[in-house]
Order: sequence, then structure tokens, then C-alpha cells
Amino acid sequence: MKDLVLGSPIERRIYLIRGHKVMLDSDLADIYGVTTPRLNEQVRRNAKRFPPDFMFQLTKDEAKSLRSQFAISKMGRGGRRYLPRAFTEHGTVMLSAVLHTPVAIDTSIQIARAFVKLRDMISTHKELAAKLAELERAVAGHDKHIQSLFGAIHRLTAPVLKPKPPIGFQPGPRR
Repeated sequence: MKDLVLGSPIERRIYLIRGHKVMLDSDLADIYGVTTPRLNEQVRRNAKRFPPDFMFQLTKDEAKSLRSQFAISKMGRGGRRYLPRAFTEHGTVMLSAVLHTPVAIDTSIQIARAFVKLRDMISTHKELAAKLAELERAVAGHDKHIQSLFGAIHRLTAPVLKPKPPIGFQPGPRR
């Protein structure tokens, strides 16, 4: 639910929640240079621009998990009064259209680049994992063949033991 990915300040704020790479409203507000209530106000005013595949609200359990892991303030005690919203890549780009701050355009470009970089890294890792799995399958089939080759080599290199003639006089049948 809550895997942290990549390394730049923006990339570190991308989480994996419900199988989607998302950024939280509080992180986006910080990046865009507005308050979280102001960001959420603009989202409410432009609700049609944020369908479920662009933005969703976290459940109480998800929010609780994030609080315990990332020290997010407690609900209702001077901290947040509402459950956090999570924005997908498309949702973060849409935010720049509804937030009219000078920082919004530049920030949306950086966020889009962070998501693209993440997608590229994931595809690279998938390709690498596929190649490793293929190599593993190939090697697994070769284990038996390699063992039989070693057996054949050992048989060929083992000294041949010929029976030696007995030493000394051997009585035997006379001719």
C-alpha cells in the first residue's frame, strides 16, 4: 500500500496506494506553494475535472497507516479534519489547470517528468526481471545435462584399473 519510490524531492512523494502511483494532497499543496485547504477547495470547485481515475480519497485505514509510517498529524486534533486525497499522474496535471499560481505550471512539468521517470524505471526492471527469469529457466533445464557431462568427464579421466599379474611363482596346471 505504501511503497516509497525514487530519489528526488518530488519522486520521494510518489506512493503506491491501491495499486496506483499517487501523490497526496498535502505534498502537492506544499509543492505547488498553496495550503492544503486551498488545494482541496479548488478540487471541490472543479469536481468534474477529477474523476476517480484522477483522484480518490483515502480510507480511514489507509490514512491511519500513513500517519503511523510518515508522521502525518492526527485527524481532528489541530491536524487534518478530512481524509487525505490521493492524485494520480493525470490528477496532478489537472491540478495545475485549477491552481492559478505562478509555480503551478513549472511544478506540473516536474511532476509529470517524475511520473515518466518512474514508469521508465519500472519497465526497465520488468525487462530485467523477465530476462533473469528466462535465464533461470534455461539454467534449470541445463542442470541435469551439466551433471551428466561431469559424470562422463569423471569416467573418462578416472584411471583404468587393469588386473596386474600376480607376483612370484604361481602353481598351475602343467602342460
